[in-house]
This record gives sequence, C-alpha cells and structure tokens, in this order.
Amino acid sequence: MAEEQGKTLRDVAIGETAIVRRLNGEGALKRHIMDMGITKGTDISVRKVAPLGDPIEVTVRGYELSLRKSEAESIFVA
Repeated sequence: MAEEQGKTLRDVAIGETAIVRRLNGEGALKRHIMDMGITKGTDISVRKVAPLGDPIEVTVRGYELSLRKSEAESIFVA
C-alpha cells in the first residue's frame, strides 16, 4: 500500500533529509505526530535506525526524536 501512495519516512536513508508532504492516520495517532512538531512542509532528517529497525531517530525542528516504525510509515515525504 505504501508504494502506491509514495515514499514514507521509513524509506529515507540514514543521513538524508526529506520534506513532510502529508500525514496518514486518524485521530490520536495523527495528533500525536503533529504534537511532536512533524507537520506538512517540515524538514526531517534521519539520524539513526536501531539494529532491528525500530525505533528510528530523526531530527526535526532542531531536536532529536525517536519514532516507531509504524509512526514513520504514516509520514509521507518528498
């Protein structure tokens, strides 16, 4: 399903920066992501990925943040 809709934060390589294009999700999940400062048009850089792929450490708005894989899959980027 993700391939049909575009590139997600999960697809961004370590060290790359992407721009948030849209957030997928409903209610509490979407609100939680937005409360962390991840909104449309925001630059987001992938810093590290844990050995098993969860969590993903990113930099957004000048601070570090850890996201679950499921959260990263709901963030579409360009």
